[in-house]
Amino acid sequence: MSAEDEVDARAAYVRLEREIGLLLRRSRAISARLAGELHADLDGAAYGLLALLQDAGPLRASDVVARLGLDKSTVSRQLATLVDLGLVDRAADPTDGRAQVLTPSAEGSARLARIREVRRARWEADLADWPASDVATLAELLARLNGIGEAREAEVKDRGAVL
Repeated sequence: MSAEDEVDARAAYVRLEREIGLLLRRSRAISARLAGELHADLDGAAYGLLALLQDAGPLRASDVVARLGLDKSTVSRQLATLVDLGLVDRAADPTDGRAQVLTPSAEGSARLARIREVRRARWEADLADWPASDVATLAELLARLNGIGEAREAEVKDRGAVL
């Protein structure tokens, strides 16, 4: 690899870190706003929890903690709030009656569906001048990046290591 290629690669990674950081900061702000649209008493992480339960549920609370890499007490508090507000239901785990699984309630699913439809329409409007193939490529690349992140989280959990 030439020195020029190394500089270009380094610049690419520097830019990637900057752009991902910006995306994450913007995402946190959007999540807080979306949680408020779900219910005025919710904090920003609640939207992501409800979406995870909708997409991957039913899940035990421990599964939610593992998938999101968040603190157990934080997830427990947020899930309790979602349950108290009637947005999430708890039920006995069919494979282990001692445990409970969580799923969005009918109300939680309906509210989430409304918000997701508005978000999808917003993405469609914002990216209207992009070819559909570019949108599909972006989605595929983000899925690959998320897969790397999930593998890293599993590795850290298995080793008890720090990133």
